[in-house]
Amino acid sequence: MQEKTSGKKIGLALGSGTARGLAHIGVLEVLLGMGIHIDMISGTSMGSMVAGVYAKGEDIEAMKEMAKDLGSKRLSFLTEPTLSRTGLISGKKINNALKSIFGDMRFEDLKIPFACSATDIESGLEVVIDRGLVREGVRASCTVPVILAPIKIEGRYLVDGALVNPVPADLLKKMGADIVIAVNVSPLENDNSMANDIKKDKRKNPNIMSIAFQTVNIIASQRLLVCMDHADIVISPQVNHIGRGDFHRADELIHQGELAALACEQQLKPLITG
Repeated sequence: MQEKTSGKKIGLALGSGTARGLAHIGVLEVLLGMGIHIDMISGTSMGSMVAGVYAKGEDIEAMKEMAKDLGSKRLSFLTEPTLSRTGLISGKKINNALKSIFGDMRFEDLKIPFACSATDIESGLEVVIDRGLVREGVRASCTVPVILAPIKIEGRYLVDGALVNPVPADLLKKMGADIVIAVNVSPLENDNSMANDIKKDKRKNPNIMSIAFQTVNIIASQRLLVCMDHADIVISPQVNHIGRGDFHRADELIHQGELAALACEQQLKPLITG
């Protein structure tokens, strides 16, 4: 963790995006290299995983190793078809992966405050998770409907937070941040690249996983601009050409995060000297 360099509390919101969320690591590397201190962090879906790892005190090199692990066979939860009543995948592999990353650490044990967004599948409302086991909160935030079985927390069945808050900048304002930096790795609703994942599938009909991911993308895209209105600075890595399942391209994704953060250097500088 960096020493405090500014009198203002800075929050970092990391958006959803599946594999594209690995670009968040590159953004973090640049921010920390500039001497910007992150006082609190929030995340949705893959953004919640990266945010949680940072909040527990891991350094960038450890986060890069995690990114490589996510692309390995050991943590490839998409190869675990079970066809349960509530999802194509039971979630056993991702649960084990999250336990290996977070253990039994609770939100209260983290180095800096962290909150993640999930969706109550029954009410359709956002559920902000900032207490309890970190691995359960992240699991809820990453649960793509139909693909992964929902997780039950405090009597509610929770799924991917991207459905309601794909870039949770507003959570940081509520947590007391003076300045919010948001990182968005998803295409906006008027971006023609939104359907890239389906177009990449050369078969006549897209498979069910592509359909499920794209459904979340479409819903999330309607919320993106509203979400980013809560941010003071928005960093947008150019990752639309990389598939949401391309975890094996971690190095490229991290590099794109670095480039995007460097492009915002002039906006970020006041956070060091302010």
